[in-house]
Amino acid sequence: MKILVSGSSGLIGSALVPLLSARGHSITRLVRMDPQPGQIHWDPERGTIEAARLEGFDAVVHLAGQNIAAGRWTPEQKARIRVSRAKGTRILAEALAALPAPPQVLICASAIGYYGNRGDEVLHEESLAGAGFLPEVCRAWEAAAEPARKMGIRVINLRTGVVLSAAGGALTKMLPAFKMGIGGVVGNGRQYMSWIALNDVVGAIVHALSNPALDGPVNAVAPHPLTNREFTVTLGRVLSRPTLFPLPAFAVRLAFGEMADELLLASQRVEPAKLASSGYKFQFPELEGALRHALGK
Repeated sequence: MKILVSGSSGLIGSALVPLLSARGHSITRLVRMDPQPGQIHWDPERGTIEAARLEGFDAVVHLAGQNIAAGRWTPEQKARIRVSRAKGTRILAEALAALPAPPQVLICASAIGYYGNRGDEVLHEESLAGAGFLPEVCRAWEAAAEPARKMGIRVINLRTGVVLSAAGGALTKMLPAFKMGIGGVVGNGRQYMSWIALNDVVGAIVHALSNPALDGPVNAVAPHPLTNREFTVTLGRVLSRPTLFPLPAFAVRLAFGEMADELLLASQRVEPAKLASSGYKFQFPELEGALRHALGK
């Protein structure tokens, strides 16, 4: 297949592009900064894209977006997050929809933040959106792909959980404290964490590219979500370190502001119902195996 990839230098994109290339696919990168020969340029903030060069692709994987955990959620940072996701997705979706021969499939990144803070409720793709900044962003993000869907492109909104990798993301932020033996539960530790190994994120994308049964929202999470307390104990065991130093909720809120309640203290018990029913086989269905693989333990 000829595949266009945005966000190719991010955590997921950096793992996806080599895998697709190794499987014989032809990859073109959609980039914002300093395009190299063979790459396509776009600028989501300015609303520009080299639309004429989008012709001829079989599939598009859209992973670009501002990091939601890059800093405190000031009004300016929240605006950048909204624009990078909703506006960027709409620009790309409208450009693809206008092509004489559009691609067969568009896989758009989304997040389980769509569901908000839901306690012990088991969540699947048909569950309603939650309330708050992240659900609002995710709703707009997914809706922005509608122009492509209306033109008959198969659109997948990949709602990704906490991606486990030693190359970046949430796990690398946790490691320093845990390696020093000062890691512990966050808040009361009862909030559910729906996680997924990086290998399984890219595996799910490859699976979705050629599986017409997958359409609309798809939860990219491992089949066994755990509470923060269970996650903490498992990570401590893998690192052979104690996990005796809890981080109280008030301290999390003091350090991270609004982000604390929506990202660190929120509970999302999410099932990968569509991936499971479509026949995807997880490489790392259990947390300990995923952590040992990611950390070389």
